[in-house]
Amino acid sequence: MLDYITGFGLTIFEMLSCKIFFEAFGKKRKEKDFLWESGIVFGLIVSMYFMTELFYNHFLAKQIVAIIIISEFMTLYLKIHLRKALILSLLFEGLLLSIDYFTLWLNVLLFHSITEISESHYVGGLLVAILAKIILFMAVLMIRKRIGTKSLPVMAEREWLRVVLFPVFSIFTVIALLITSGNIENQRQESVFLAIAFCLAGMNIVVFYMIEDILKRENKIHENEIFRIQVKNQTDMYRSISENFDKQRKKAHEFKNQIMCIESLISKKNYDELEEYVRKVSGRLRTEPDYIKTNNIIVNAILNSKYQEMLDKKILFIFKINDLSGLNISDEDIVIILSNLLNNAIEACERCTDRKYVKMKFMKEKDSTVISVRNPYEGELIITDGEIQTSKKQETAEHGVGIKNIIDVIERYQGSYVMRNDGSEFYFSVVIPCRESF
Repeated sequence: MLDYITGFGLTIFEMLSCKIFFEAFGKKRKEKDFLWESGIVFGLIVSMYFMTELFYNHFLAKQIVAIIIISEFMTLYLKIHLRKALILSLLFEGLLLSIDYFTLWLNVLLFHSITEISESHYVGGLLVAILAKIILFMAVLMIRKRIGTKSLPVMAEREWLRVVLFPVFSIFTVIALLITSGNIENQRQESVFLAIAFCLAGMNIVVFYMIEDILKRENKIHENEIFRIQVKNQTDMYRSISENFDKQRKKAHEFKNQIMCIESLISKKNYDELEEYVRKVSGRLRTEPDYIKTNNIIVNAILNSKYQEMLDKKILFIFKINDLSGLNISDEDIVIILSNLLNNAIEACERCTDRKYVKMKFMKEKDSTVISVRNPYEGELIITDGEIQTSKKQETAEHGVGIKNIIDVIERYQGSYVMRNDGSEFYFSVVIPCRESF
């Protein structure tokens, strides 16, 4: 009876490792359906357990059937083609056999003969099998870290270190149990040794999924923060457009009154007053705020709004633009890129004591669209893995989310970007290819 229980326990651990391995290469078919996922995993575990018992003495047949079973279940669980699932199953079985042979070598090293294990050290044999599964789990974690898809929760190096430390601790603990397993005197000690080893193996899975759940929640919070910033930027832009429309409506009303006044002065042949009145009207027109015209309504609204904001804050705005009609970037994405870049630049300039300027280039070229912003900054600014880390914590989160938001848009258009700082000036450049070059 103990053989069946331990065999089923090892199969559970092995198949959960297999599931984690496959998740590094594909996306779930039903992302939030816990019952579906549980049913697939349970079916895989039961199928593999009975297959192992049925083909216990037929090594080659067991491997072939195992590859087929894993492939079938994983194509149900993940959005991957059967051919890819077969290749991944073959790789997983190869990894599993490699680790099993490594632990077999460890058997010989510790007990000098395999026969001695099977006859005199039953507990030692089980401990080595558990050790193999823990090593397999750690190998799968490393593969997932290096090759994992973007659909997986993103772990920082520090978080991965925490995840990997537990299997390392478990491996050394099981090795210590192995070394002392030869001194076991009764069945109670055997049960204690096995319970410790199995609990350690199980805790590795539990810790991994706990950390993954925490990261999923953090990612959800991050997505909500991105959405909040998007809404804020779009609201500011739409408010600016609405204000511009109100201004245009008032201008149209004033223009009608001005025309009537000019007609009245002409009819009375009062040319001196007419000349003075026209001079005043033309002077007011030259001071109107809509300086920037790009033939793109959205870009005009954003740039004129930010230009007026910079004038109010005494920030010099130097820009180079051309005809931006027919951009291959959606209005929403233009808002995301321009609003975040210019908002960050304005906030950085506000913290500067003397140099306050923003240099922007927005050019539609033959094969691509180029957007770049350059601005000074004061204080510590560190760029790590494409993220900005400032010296002020409350600004770090806001700027970090804004930059990540921009990068998400760039990647969606298969574009590229450059972000750097030289100690006093921050620079961010975006290149988005035109549709014809995709």
